[in-house]
Amino acid sequence: MFDRKSETQSDMRTQAHIQPPRDLVSELLLGMRLNGVHYKRIQMTPPFGIGFGAVEGRAQFHFVARGPVFLRTAGGTVQTLDTHDAVLLPRGGRHKLLSAPDLPSRDIITYEAIPLCESVGAITACKGETCRTKDALIFSGCMEFDLGGMHPLVGLMPEVMHVGTLLGRQPEILPMLEAMQRETCMQRAGYAGILARLADVVSASIVRGWVECGCGDATGWVDALRDPRLGRVIAALHRDPGRDWTVAELAAEMGSSRSVFAERFLEVTGMTPVRYLTELRMQLAAQWIGREKMPIESVAHRLGYGSQAAFSRAFKRVIGRSPGAVRATAL
Repeated sequence: MFDRKSETQSDMRTQAHIQPPRDLVSELLLGMRLNGVHYKRIQMTPPFGIGFGAVEGRAQFHFVARGPVFLRTAGGTVQTLDTHDAVLLPRGGRHKLLSAPDLPSRDIITYEAIPLCESVGAITACKGETCRTKDALIFSGCMEFDLGGMHPLVGLMPEVMHVGTLLGRQPEILPMLEAMQRETCMQRAGYAGILARLADVVSASIVRGWVECGCGDATGWVDALRDPRLGRVIAALHRDPGRDWTVAELAAEMGSSRSVFAERFLEVTGMTPVRYLTELRMQLAAQWIGREKMPIESVAHRLGYGSQAAFSRAFKRVIGRSPGAVRATAL
């Protein structure tokens, strides 16, 4: 006889395979690493202007403990940052913090920073005759922002990500901002290290909030993750980047012909499946070699390369530097 129970169980298993994870972007973001490289506690009497240079591969975080302060981007856009405000510039880039919108600036590297702890320094430029409550207080961090294989997401993020857009949906961030203000202003024992950790958490919360809100107006690559069938392919590549994937196998993951799959993948992501997989592998390799200090030979094997020479050629073509150079720079 026809077993309806078996049919139902089979259908459920099939549907479970067909349906992508409920939040694929969040699932893939589990590997996100956002850690401060160095921080500055900045206290300045207006008028002042501080310039921040473009550091390749580094994000920039700013928290205003006492404002207002004006943020001017390289494109000339100006945002007002009041007390308790925090912003993350995920791609870094040249920008300025000013006490008034049209003031000139001085590069931050030209200021003497007094060490407070291993990764935090203090910059003070105050006028002695001025009441200290008139000084601006800022806590800034230059950060390593590593999404591993999720690197396309960084390019889709806004130039400036503002914590204020999240407070209505994530009120738990407010106590962290208040704690940052207290630590910055009161300078209690150990405050520098506490501020650094809070800055990391607030920055990661800003990124997570943007993702949970649907990645803003981002399209293209994000559309691939939102496409139920194509999203399965992206997830499979990220789960097993070292596998010797063929176009036929990826098309089968999507449940389509090779030609339809290849056309759809290129249309949405802007690159071929082979190029996407290569760039994914090399971004992961750069992380493993540079930060985690894995042997180059082990990385090559883990990512499916039969020889270290072939891996090194692909790495240099994508990253622009040899694996050895990346390792040396990270030391």
